[in-house]
Amino acid sequence: MVEVTVFAETEIYPTESEDNVKAAVNNVLGNATITIKSSIKGSTLTAVAKGQDSLFNLRNMLRNDRIRDASRKLLFKSTRGNMISFCLNKQVAFAGHVSFSEETAESPLGPIKVNIETDNPQQLIEWLAEKT
Repeated sequence: MVEVTVFAETEIYPTESEDNVKAAVNNVLGNATITIKSSIKGSTLTAVAKGQDSLFNLRNMLRNDRIRDASRKLLFKSTRGNMISFCLNKQVAFAGHVSFSEETAESPLGPIKVNIETDNPQQLIEWLAEKT
């Protein structure tokens, strides 16, 4: 196992259910500590999780959705030093699936921005999205 700290952030707009946004983040990250703060557009949800096991839900979704190979490619491209950064579609995460997205314009409700800090990004990606 590698050392892992996961940070996630997303906006909660006034038209959204706070509980649904929490559920979307919890579907992706297990054992995350979630905080919500007021912001200009509504609220901002931040989540922090420690340990490789916090990514177990994401790993299972990548396997169940049969997108491991595409995910591997994206995750390797999203690695800078000891940080893996990517965005997920919030509505798809709420439904229990994974859809990677761009930071802006792809989802009307905005993405879930995920940053994974790890001492060994390559080993973590190998575990998250093993080659098929």
